[in-house]
Amino acid sequence: MMNESIASKMSIGGHPIHPMLIHFPVAALIGLIGTDLAYALTADYFWARAGLWLAGVGTLGGWLSGSVGLLDLLIVPQIRRLITAWCHAVLAVMLLSLASLNWLLRIGAAEQAILPWGLYLSLLSGLAIAATSFLGGQLVYDHAIGVDFEEAPEPPQPE
Repeated sequence: MMNESIASKMSIGGHPIHPMLIHFPVAALIGLIGTDLAYALTADYFWARAGLWLAGVGTLGGWLSGSVGLLDLLIVPQIRRLITAWCHAVLAVMLLSLASLNWLLRIGAAEQAILPWGLYLSLLSGLAIAATSFLGGQLVYDHAIGVDFEEAPEPPQPE
């Protein structure tokens, strides 16, 4: 880890906004996999309707969070210099494209869109979430973006 952190310009009271916002869309898009599988097993319209809502929340929330992350990428020179940040951004755009397509396919035809393409897009989005999240974690833990060392407690020393 670096000895110096990289401050986020898109923050509230020193707390970066992008990591605060990303949890809800990720949870919605991961939940979408579950609703698609539940619909495939039961053919109950409830799961199709729930999937439509999860796809919408995941997509709109992802675009909001991604916009905040993009502003940090463009505004902060130290972040712009990191290849990991650009890879994270490119994967996030690909993920948001998949999520947007998945949601748009479901509007007006929630049941018909699930099998096979909705489920396929949901699973592919899940893989994209895993890769994007891995790179986001590297930005925080390896490059210390948005980490405040002054507030962090000292780790215990092994005896």
